[in-house]
Amino acid sequence: MDPVSPQLPEDQAERLARLEQRLARVELLLGLHEEAPAEKCSFETAIAAPVEGEFEMAVGQTLFARIGIMALAIGAALTLSQPWPQFPAVLPSTAGWLLALALLGLASWLHASLPLISSNFRAAGMGLLFFATLRLCSFGAEPLLAPSSFAACAALSLAFAINFAIAWSRRSAYLTVVALLTGLAAALAAGTPWYFLGMVTAVLLAAAVSAQSRDWPWLVVMAGCGAFPAYLLWALGNPLFGNRLEVAAGPFAGVWFLPGWMILNALAMTLRRRHATEDAVAQVGAVSNAVGYAMFLLHTLIAHGGNFVMANLVMSIVLLGIAVMFWVREQSRFATFIYAMTGYGALTMALIRASGLPELFVWLSLQSLLVVSTAIWFRSRFIVVANFMIYLAVVACYMVVAKDENGISLGFGLVALISAAVLNRQKHRLELKSELMRNAYLTCAFFIFPHALHHIAPGAWVAPSWIGLAVGYYGIWLVGKSRKYRWMGHGTLLLAVAYLLFIGIGRLAGVQRIVSFLALGTVLLVVSVAFTLLRARQTRVSEPTRRELTPPDSGDA
Repeated sequence: MDPVSPQLPEDQAERLARLEQRLARVELLLGLHEEAPAEKCSFETAIAAPVEGEFEMAVGQTLFARIGIMALAIGAALTLSQPWPQFPAVLPSTAGWLLALALLGLASWLHASLPLISSNFRAAGMGLLFFATLRLCSFGAEPLLAPSSFAACAALSLAFAINFAIAWSRRSAYLTVVALLTGLAAALAAGTPWYFLGMVTAVLLAAAVSAQSRDWPWLVVMAGCGAFPAYLLWALGNPLFGNRLEVAAGPFAGVWFLPGWMILNALAMTLRRRHATEDAVAQVGAVSNAVGYAMFLLHTLIAHGGNFVMANLVMSIVLLGIAVMFWVREQSRFATFIYAMTGYGALTMALIRASGLPELFVWLSLQSLLVVSTAIWFRSRFIVVANFMIYLAVVACYMVVAKDENGISLGFGLVALISAAVLNRQKHRLELKSELMRNAYLTCAFFIFPHALHHIAPGAWVAPSWIGLAVGYYGIWLVGKSRKYRWMGHGTLLLAVAYLLFIGIGRLAGVQRIVSFLALGTVLLVVSVAFTLLRARQTRVSEPTRRELTPPDSGDA
């Protein structure tokens, strides 16, 4: 007698049938066996036949179940949110708690047979548990507890703790996200500054612990993406809970929770179990933290203007420190770029607020050198390119804003020359494949210096100053042996010639005109003689080599 096969649960039989069908398809494609005749189709094949539409099954089985249970939970929450003045204030909350317990019990009962529906029932029960607790201090005609009271804060915290304990015991990332969302909602519901900041910190800590213990790094990203918008809502007066839309100053110490949250999220990212360079988790987390700095910037600018400079300087140090941490631990170019540029942005904001015009442009030009130096250490071409674009924007703003030239443009030119020299010396660290960025800085210097000297020097000294600038370029060429500076000297001399022929000849007086032309002619002749001697020297050096390479004449004399 054949042994009786054990009865499988419905979901396991369905999964087994689906797996057998997929294996049959693979064997058919590989030619391992022929298709089974129609009369030999087994009962399992008949069950698996309707499962061919995987997308249809995902919609019908998963999506519809989740949306249906969510709709039931929302309906129950809307019922609880009614005023119900004829009943005691605690009765709607009690009804909600009992319904939540019933859903949690139903989820445990269905866990073995219908795990998908069971998980959704459990999530609905957690949501109703929190909403029933929230009903104690909201929605009622006369709330039982004041939202900002200690009892309300304790009840909301207990609801979050129970939800997190349920998610932790079930080892479910989905339920953990639900629990964290209830924690953020509890923070906004109470609304008091210290409870809000403390509860959001607890939510981020819970996300970090869960991510580390269960290897769910995306949980930290999702918690950060919820924490920073929650901070924005709180800073705007918490309008979701019926308050007037306005900027809430709160304690100045509260804004320091934002950099603390950024450090916590960054540490959780770098401590994840599986490290991968340019991991999407770290990249999205970096963008999320950059959004957090945007919240910090707006809040300190509007509500704490007196401490704006100091706050942004500290934030710049924090962000640059995180950039260093990501570069040392992960060699992540994208995350390092995001954190570093956000840190430089914080430093720029502090300089703008602390400095007046035109001194601000001096500090911004010095910051450009700092950015180039750190970009070389980070080996980031992206930072170099972004810094050059910012440098051009600063120069353009100075040209528009400055009414009188007082020598700051000379500083821009020096920054361009120094940046080009640094990039040339350290191009192996940046893995620069071309001279584009160096040429861009040198081009800026080539135009900025004549512009500055034209506005600073008296009319009679414009051409001589340009001639001296050209001589300086030739001197740099002699020291560094870079032909780029030689061509810059040629171009500057040609600018001086054009200036004297088309502008200076009409503006300069007799003696000034004579001296300018004599000086220009002398320098041009000296340069010409120098290059003639240089060409002759190169010819003498290359002549022996040319003779060695020329074959002897084999013909008759």
